[in-house]
Amino acid sequence: MDIRIGHGFDVHALADGLRLVLCGVEIPHTKGCVAHSDGDVAIHAICDALLGALALGDIGKLFPDSDPQYKGIDSTKLLQTVIDIVRDKDFDINNIDCTIAMQQPKLRPYIDTMRERLSEVLGITVDRVSVKATTTEHLGFEGREEGVSATAVVLISR
Repeated sequence: MDIRIGHGFDVHALADGLRLVLCGVEIPHTKGCVAHSDGDVAIHAICDALLGALALGDIGKLFPDSDPQYKGIDSTKLLQTVIDIVRDKDFDINNIDCTIAMQQPKLRPYIDTMRERLSEVLGITVDRVSVKATTTEHLGFEGREEGVSATAVVLISR
C-alpha cells in the first residue's frame, strides 16, 4: 500500500465589500478575500495539501493568478481538477483536516455546511472531512481582521 500525507497552507487579505467564501460556502460578512479567484482560502489549502501529497507543487503552479481564465473562478472547480489528478494517479482520498483562522465572523454555525459541501466535492463521506475554526485571540493579521489563513492535512492511499 502506498500512503501519502500532504500539508497545505494559504492566506488571503480581507477587504470590505467582497464575498467571503470558505469551503465552497458563502459566509455572510462585511469583508471577503482579496484574490484572483473567489479567494476560498480553505479550498486552496486543501488543493495544496493534495498536490503536495503527490509532490506536484502547489495551486499557483497549476492555476496561475496571471491566467485570466481563473479570474473569479469558483474554487470548488479548482478542487475538482486536483481531485481528478489524484484519482488519475490511482489514489483515494482517505481524509482531510482543515483549520481556518480568522477573528470574525464566528464560523461555528457554518462548519457542518462546510463539511457537507467538501464531502460532496471530494466524493468522500462527511465523517472523513474535518473543518475547524479558530481565532488568534486578536493577535496577528487574522486577529486584526486584516486577513484569513487556513491549513490542511490530507491522507491519500492506493
